[in-house]
Amino acid sequence: MAATVKYDDVQTGQEIPAVDYPVRRVSLVMYAGASGDFNPIHWNERFAKTVGLPDVIAHGMYTMAQAGRFVTDWAGDPGAIVDYGVRFSSMVVVPDDEQGTVITVSGVVEQKLEDKRVVIALTARSGDSRVLSKARAVVQLA
Repeated sequence: MAATVKYDDVQTGQEIPAVDYPVRRVSLVMYAGASGDFNPIHWNERFAKTVGLPDVIAHGMYTMAQAGRFVTDWAGDPGAIVDYGVRFSSMVVVPDDEQGTVITVSGVVEQKLEDKRVVIALTARSGDSRVLSKARAVVQLA
Protein backbone atom coordinates (compact mmCIF):
# COMPACT_ATOMS: atom_id res chain seq x y z
CA MET A 1 0.00 0.00 0.00
CA ALA A 2 1.25 3.51 -0.73
CA ALA A 3 0.19 6.90 0.52
CA THR A 4 -2.50 8.52 -1.58
CA VAL A 5 -1.52 12.09 -0.68
CA LYS A 6 1.02 13.49 -3.12
CA TYR A 7 4.03 15.39 -1.80
CA ASP A 8 3.67 18.03 -4.53
CA ASP A 9 0.04 18.64 -3.52
CA VAL A 10 0.78 19.71 0.07
CA GLN A 11 2.20 22.99 1.29
CA THR A 12 3.83 24.07 4.53
CA GLY A 13 1.11 25.54 6.73
CA GLN A 14 -1.65 23.50 5.11
CA GLU A 15 -4.28 22.50 7.65
CA ILE A 16 -5.67 18.99 7.88
CA PRO A 17 -9.32 19.24 8.98
CA ALA A 18 -10.22 18.01 12.46
CA VAL A 19 -11.76 14.60 13.01
CA ASP A 20 -13.75 13.54 16.09
CA TYR A 21 -13.08 10.13 17.64
CA PRO A 22 -15.80 9.06 20.11
CA VAL A 23 -14.60 7.25 23.23
CA ARG A 24 -16.91 5.20 25.42
CA ARG A 25 -16.12 2.86 28.29
CA VAL A 26 -16.56 -0.14 26.00
CA SER A 27 -13.80 1.32 23.77
CA LEU A 28 -11.46 1.25 26.76
CA VAL A 29 -12.37 -2.32 27.67
CA MET A 30 -11.72 -3.44 24.10
CA TYR A 31 -8.40 -1.57 24.08
CA ALA A 32 -7.44 -3.18 27.40
CA GLY A 33 -8.03 -6.59 25.86
CA ALA A 34 -5.97 -5.76 22.79
CA SER A 35 -3.09 -4.13 24.69
CA GLY A 36 -3.08 -6.24 27.84
CA ASP A 37 -3.32 -3.08 29.98
CA PHE A 38 -6.09 -3.91 32.45
CA ASN A 39 -5.26 -1.19 34.97
CA PRO A 40 -8.59 -0.51 36.74
CA ILE A 41 -8.25 3.28 36.31
CA HIS A 42 -9.28 2.62 32.71
CA TRP A 43 -12.53 0.77 33.44
CA ASN A 44 -13.47 0.89 37.16
CA GLU A 45 -14.93 4.23 38.25
CA ARG A 46 -14.82 3.39 41.97
CA PHE A 47 -11.14 2.47 41.80
CA ALA A 48 -10.24 5.49 39.64
CA LYS A 49 -11.82 7.84 42.19
CA THR A 50 -10.12 6.16 45.15
CA VAL A 51 -6.73 6.95 43.60
CA GLY A 52 -7.68 10.60 43.09
CA LEU A 53 -8.85 10.65 39.49
CA PRO A 54 -12.07 12.46 38.53
CA ASP A 55 -13.42 9.32 36.80
CA VAL A 56 -12.21 6.56 34.50
CA ILE A 57 -9.55 7.81 32.09
CA ALA A 58 -8.53 6.58 28.66
CA HIS A 59 -5.20 4.83 28.25
CA GLY A 60 -2.54 7.30 27.12
CA MET A 61 -1.57 4.94 24.33
CA TYR A 62 -5.22 4.76 23.22
CA THR A 63 -5.22 8.54 22.88
CA MET A 64 -1.92 8.44 21.02
CA ALA A 65 -3.33 5.76 18.71
CA GLN A 66 -6.28 7.98 17.75
CA ALA A 67 -3.88 10.73 16.66
CA GLY A 68 -1.87 8.15 14.72
CA ARG A 69 -5.07 6.94 13.09
CA PHE A 70 -5.80 10.52 12.06
CA VAL A 71 -2.46 10.71 10.24
CA THR A 72 -2.77 7.33 8.51
CA ASP A 73 -6.34 8.05 7.43
CA TRP A 74 -5.17 11.35 5.92
CA ALA A 75 -2.14 9.81 4.20
CA GLY A 76 -4.10 6.79 2.98
CA ASP A 77 -1.52 4.26 4.16
CA PRO A 78 -0.99 2.89 7.67
CA GLY A 79 2.66 2.27 6.77
CA ALA A 80 3.31 5.90 5.80
CA ILE A 81 4.33 7.04 9.29
CA VAL A 82 8.12 7.04 9.45
CA ASP A 83 8.44 8.60 12.92
CA TYR A 84 5.87 9.51 15.54
CA GLY A 85 6.04 10.97 19.03
CA VAL A 86 3.87 12.75 21.55
CA ARG A 87 3.87 13.96 25.13
CA PHE A 88 0.80 13.33 27.24
CA SER A 89 -0.44 16.63 28.64
CA SER A 90 -3.90 15.91 30.07
CA MET A 91 -6.22 13.02 30.82
CA VAL A 92 -9.15 11.95 28.66
CA VAL A 93 -11.95 11.48 31.19
CA VAL A 94 -14.59 9.01 30.00
CA PRO A 95 -17.97 9.19 31.78
CA ASP A 96 -20.17 6.11 32.10
CA ASP A 97 -22.99 7.12 29.76
CA GLU A 98 -24.01 6.52 26.16
CA GLN A 99 -22.09 9.57 24.89
CA GLY A 100 -18.75 9.03 26.61
CA THR A 101 -16.40 11.71 25.36
CA VAL A 102 -14.66 12.77 22.15
CA ILE A 103 -11.03 13.15 21.19
CA THR A 104 -10.72 15.75 18.43
CA VAL A 105 -7.55 15.59 16.36
CA SER A 106 -6.37 18.11 13.77
CA GLY A 107 -3.09 18.74 12.06
CA VAL A 108 -0.98 21.07 10.01
CA VAL A 109 1.86 20.40 7.58
CA GLU A 110 4.68 21.91 9.58
CA GLN A 111 7.58 21.18 7.25
CA LYS A 112 8.39 19.57 3.91
CA LEU A 113 11.48 17.37 4.03
CA GLU A 114 13.56 15.59 1.39
CA ASP A 115 12.50 12.25 -0.08
CA LYS A 116 8.80 13.22 -0.20
CA ARG A 117 8.42 13.32 3.58
CA VAL A 118 6.48 15.85 5.61
CA VAL A 119 6.26 16.70 9.30
CA ILE A 120 2.69 16.90 10.58
CA ALA A 121 2.10 18.82 13.82
CA LEU A 122 -0.92 17.38 15.61
CA THR A 123 -3.39 18.84 18.07
CA ALA A 124 -5.51 16.48 20.15
CA ARG A 125 -8.21 17.80 22.48
CA SER A 126 -10.86 16.37 24.72
CA GLY A 127 -13.34 18.95 25.89
CA ASP A 128 -11.39 22.09 26.75
CA SER A 129 -8.14 20.22 27.39
CA ARG A 130 -5.24 19.63 25.08
CA VAL A 131 -4.47 15.96 25.72
CA LEU A 132 -1.30 15.59 23.64
CA SER A 133 1.51 18.10 23.30
CA LYS A 134 4.58 18.13 21.07
CA ALA A 135 2.76 15.64 18.87
CA ARG A 136 4.56 15.19 15.55
CA ALA A 137 4.54 12.63 12.79
CA VAL A 138 6.95 12.28 9.88
CA VAL A 139 4.99 10.90 6.95
CA GLN A 140 6.21 9.41 3.69
CA LEU A 141 4.02 10.68 0.83
CA ALA A 142 3.65 9.58 -2.75
